[in-house]
Amino acid sequence: MLDDTATATGEKNARPNRNSLRGFEVVDAIKSRLESKCPGVVSCADILTIAARDAVSLVKGPSWDVKLGRRDSLSASTSAANSALPGPFESLAAINAKFAAVGLSEQDVASLSGAHTLGRARCALVAPRLYNFSGTGQPDPTLSTSYLEVLRAFCGPPATASTSTVLANLDVSTPDVFDNKYYQNLKASNGLLVSDQVLFSTPGAATVGLVNAFAANQRAFFVAFARSMVKMGDISPLLAPNGQIRTNCHFVNA
Repeated sequence: MLDDTATATGEKNARPNRNSLRGFEVVDAIKSRLESKCPGVVSCADILTIAARDAVSLVKGPSWDVKLGRRDSLSASTSAANSALPGPFESLAAINAKFAAVGLSEQDVASLSGAHTLGRARCALVAPRLYNFSGTGQPDPTLSTSYLEVLRAFCGPPATASTSTVLANLDVSTPDVFDNKYYQNLKASNGLLVSDQVLFSTPGAATVGLVNAFAANQRAFFVAFARSMVKMGDISPLLAPNGQIRTNCHFVNA
């Protein structure tokens, strides 16, 4: 949430976040109302955690109990975000390693990736799969031919697609509903990003069985997703007396 300042850089413009993060104005509106009613009580970190749960619930997804009491950090790290956050072109091994570094399992990788049943991604992040995958001059072989043609038509020819800011749905089936169609798409080789499709297309990976299970049983996905969200929320939270409760989510208190 921290903005860049003259003396410090935040995480908004780190490579995995640049031109991707949205919704700051929603958090700002929530924070403003909370500060008018109970100033200095609810942190921006807790607002984000609650908002994630409620956003999922509002689009027909699961709900879960949110642990509260987090405090906001006094700094952010562009370099840490660049190294620790998974990117759209990474292998499953690399993604698993980044999750494991913060105590999350391969099941957490599979279940949390299901958040891509919502959202959009820029065509520029998809373009390498469409025309010249890994320098082969051919499309990504794990992409279905029918979906390939859909994406080529939507994103345009190579030069256009490689710089396009046009947004493609992460879930081609039901992009605005939280359901298990994401996993069914992966089984049909219709994952939008490399980091999506590798869950199912990596030979021998534990995530293949999890994709099959979640594709067949939406309740199983919902239960696993809720459990993993709680687990992710427990990653090194700042608790009193550390950190602070920011008055403005974008800046450290003066």
